[in-house]
Amino acid sequence: MEQWLQGDERLDYLLAEDLRIIQSPSVFSFSLDAVLLSRFVQVPKQRGHIVDLCSGNGVIPLFLSARTKAKITGVELQPRLYDMAQRSIAYNKLEQQIDMVLGDVKDIPNTLGIEKYEVVTCNPPYFLANELSDKNVSEHYAIARHEIHLTLEEAIASSSRLLKQGGKAAFVHRPGRLLDIVTAMRANRLEPKRIQFVYPKQGKEANTLLIEAIKDGKPDLKVLPPLYVYADNDEYTAEVRALLYGNKE
Repeated sequence: MEQWLQGDERLDYLLAEDLRIIQSPSVFSFSLDAVLLSRFVQVPKQRGHIVDLCSGNGVIPLFLSARTKAKITGVELQPRLYDMAQRSIAYNKLEQQIDMVLGDVKDIPNTLGIEKYEVVTCNPPYFLANELSDKNVSEHYAIARHEIHLTLEEAIASSSRLLKQGGKAAFVHRPGRLLDIVTAMRANRLEPKRIQFVYPKQGKEANTLLIEAIKDGKPDLKVLPPLYVYADNDEYTAEVRALLYGNKE
């Protein structure tokens, strides 16, 4: 096990996918948002090529590998997270399906190629660069959570450049940015087609937004049923338990 882990890293289970992932409490640990996005996005079952932007430790490519045989490329700016992702991919023997690129999302279409991909996923930084939040926890978390190196508009613009006509872009974000997301998508030839709001529990305001757009698609937005994370007893709902622990496709 020592050959795979460094410093305070640990090897966690992705139970529903029967995979393992390298995580670090001081550098990066994935959240429920990554699970939600990887299950929400529509992906080809067999062929095609998916790009995951802001990949962190590679969690979304790992999740997606259980849903599709398509090629998956993750893009990450931070060398430490990129290295963790590389080792997780190797540990799970998924090098033939998943590869990682160390690079800036703003420039990545020039590296990977323009209008070549069927699907782009992105779990971008949620907070504006000047928002306090928990920016002082660590540099790694600050970059992952705040628009220090990448704004929402830049992430959407890169997604569009990567996608073929008719390709899908799927984002997870905060409901408060919904109009910013739609505005930026439409300015970049991405037409929102599916949206789902995620609520901590019944009676609470939504705190997560899932949205999928089609490049050069026709206007026709479907609002999916709400997803509740916790039941009244503060345990995961059956739907979220299935996402986390079982019911593989």
